[in-house]
Amino acid sequence: MAYETEDHETQYCFSAINSSCIKGERSSHEYNILYVFFSLLSAWTVFLNLLVIISISHFKKLHTPTNLIILSLAVADMFLGLIVMPVDAINLIETCWYFGHTFCRCFLIIMGLLISTSLSNLVLIAVDRYVAVCHPLLYPKKITTTKTLMSICLCWFCSSVYNSVGVSYGSVDMSHRSDVCYGECPLVLNFVLGVTDLIISFLFPCTLIITLYLRIFYVVHQQVKVINTLMKGGKCEMKGSVRRKSESKAALTLGIIVTVYLLCWIPYYILYITETKVSSATSDFLTWCLYINSCLNPIIYALFYPWFRKSVKHILTRQIFNPASSLVNVLNDHHS
Repeated sequence: MAYETEDHETQYCFSAINSSCIKGERSSHEYNILYVFFSLLSAWTVFLNLLVIISISHFKKLHTPTNLIILSLAVADMFLGLIVMPVDAINLIETCWYFGHTFCRCFLIIMGLLISTSLSNLVLIAVDRYVAVCHPLLYPKKITTTKTLMSICLCWFCSSVYNSVGVSYGSVDMSHRSDVCYGECPLVLNFVLGVTDLIISFLFPCTLIITLYLRIFYVVHQQVKVINTLMKGGKCEMKGSVRRKSESKAALTLGIIVTVYLLCWIPYYILYITETKVSSATSDFLTWCLYINSCLNPIIYALFYPWFRKSVKHILTRQIFNPASSLVNVLNDHHS
C-alpha cells in the first residue's frame, strides 16, 4: 500500500471526515523498508529482554535483590518492544493514527507507565548499589529480597496511577483546537502538569541517580587506593578485597546502563524544557532513541555479565529443560 497516487492528489487519513489529517507521501520501496526495519527492531527488543527475564527467573543463584530490579527493568523494556514500538511504528510509517481515540489514551498511559517504570527501576538500582558499595556491612539487613519486591511493586503501582491520572485529567482538551486534526494521537499536557511531569519524571530521578553514582564512584576510588596500599604491604585479606572489587564492578556495569539511559533521554528533555521547535523527523528520531534504549540494556549485560552469557547459552541450547537445571551455578563465584 503506497501513499502516492498517479496524479499526486492529496490523500487524507479518513477521506469521509472533513477534519481528517493529511496522509504523508511515501514510495512503496520506502514503505516496505521502514516496516521491515521497525518489525525487526521490535522483535529483537522483545527477544533480548525475554532472555534476561528467563535467565533471572529460572536460575535460583540469580535471585538476588539487584537482579530482581534488573528483571523488573527487562519486563518494562520487553512490553515496550511488544506494545509501544509496533503501534508507534505503524503511526510513524502510515503518518496516521488509525486506532481510535480510546486506544490513543490507553496507548499514552501504557507508554508513560513503561518509560516511567524504567526510570524508577534505575533509581532503585542506584540506591541498591549505593548501599552495597558505601555501606557494605548494612547491605544484607537494609536490602532484602522482600523489601526489593515491595519497592518494585510500589514503583509499578505509582507509575500506573500517575500516568492514568496525567493522561485522563492533565491533558489539554484537543476538540476545540484548530491545529489538531482527526487521525493523530498527540499528548498535550496543561502547564501545571507539564511542569510537574518534568520534575517528577526527569529532573528529580536523574538528579538522584547522578548524585548517588558520583558518591559510589568516589567511594570506589578510595577503596581501590586502600586495596592497592594493603596489597603492596602484603596485608590485604583476599576475600574482602575480592568482594569489594566485585561490588565495584557491579556498580560500574550498572552505572554504564544508567549513563546510556540518560544519554538517550537528555536530548529529548532538553528540547522539551527549552520548547525548541524541531521538525517532525527530529522529534520522531529522539522518541525512538528512548525506545531503542530498551534493546541496549541486554547487550550491556552480555558484554559485562558472565552469568548472562552462560544463562543465554543454557537457554538457547535448551539445557534449562533438564531436571534441576535451575540449580546450576551460572555465577561461578562472580558477583551478579
